[in-house]
Amino acid sequence: MDALQINFWVVVLLVILAVAFDFMNGFHDAANSIATVVSTGVLKPQRAVLFAAFFNVLAIAVFHLNVAATIGKGIVQPGVVDHHVVFGALIGAIAWNLITWFYGIPSSSSHALIGGIVGAVIAKAGAGKLIGAGVMKTVVFIFISPVLGFTLGGLMMVLVAWVCRRSSPLRVDKWFRRLQLVSAGAYSLGHGGNDAQKTIGIIWMLLIAAGYVGAGDSMPPSWVIWVCYTAIGLGTMFGGWRIVKTMGQRITKLKPVGGFCAETGGAITLFIATAMGVPVSTTHTITGAIVGVGAVRNASAVRWGVAGNIVWAWIFTIPASAFVAAVFYWVSLTLF
Repeated sequence: MDALQINFWVVVLLVILAVAFDFMNGFHDAANSIATVVSTGVLKPQRAVLFAAFFNVLAIAVFHLNVAATIGKGIVQPGVVDHHVVFGALIGAIAWNLITWFYGIPSSSSHALIGGIVGAVIAKAGAGKLIGAGVMKTVVFIFISPVLGFTLGGLMMVLVAWVCRRSSPLRVDKWFRRLQLVSAGAYSLGHGGNDAQKTIGIIWMLLIAAGYVGAGDSMPPSWVIWVCYTAIGLGTMFGGWRIVKTMGQRITKLKPVGGFCAETGGAITLFIATAMGVPVSTTHTITGAIVGVGAVRNASAVRWGVAGNIVWAWIFTIPASAFVAAVFYWVSLTLF
């Protein structure tokens, strides 16, 4: 088998690994889209995952590929990425996702992937080969996205409380059970639009490095787009029930009106970030929105200890996945 054939099959295997990460992203982050709508009893779990998966895939027709461009061209300098870097990055991200899924911790698949890319690139060529603006944009939104979600979720709760101040609790509950379908659909749309593009970006990065796509091309191949959106939708269909419980019940108890406000605040945050090309964490965003809604209702209703444990997981995500990625970059040098 000559070098070209070896390169082709390595690329095929890495694309499969990237699609597996995308599937796991949907599986791991399904809770972000459906935790509130399940915990409030608006939808049964099986219907909720189908509902969320549909909107994940529908996002292909709504959002431009700004986030994919950031991942594919905006984090690492040209000429640095090779199949060893991509392998290390994906293994680092997948390993952290599996660990946090097992313990029911709603960490960020997005930041695990960014951490994986950073760790593998540093292992190969040092930190100087990273594009500071692209990395910093992601790091800054670690803090901005939950704060924005918190603020918007809280503001939505205050606004709804004022608008519905003369309505009976039964009437409010009835209306917001319907409206929560709209907010959950919007959040799932934002989830698919932002998260599927991260895998599109890393496959695009791989294809450029392997010479199958030109560095100056403005779009990745259409098959990459369709495969990634389909994979995240399928992942969501399988759901991650450990994390659903944490997001929907352990941080704070939600009613339909609270679920609507959290999802709407989170969806607006995701739409803004995706338009800006920022690979934001859907986990951070919805967690911030849920805490914001709970804090407006009653600060003591929020289990701050649970929220604090989640924040620690956020802090460790990038360095932990970067470390694993660096190790597997060196391992890959002996494998292929």
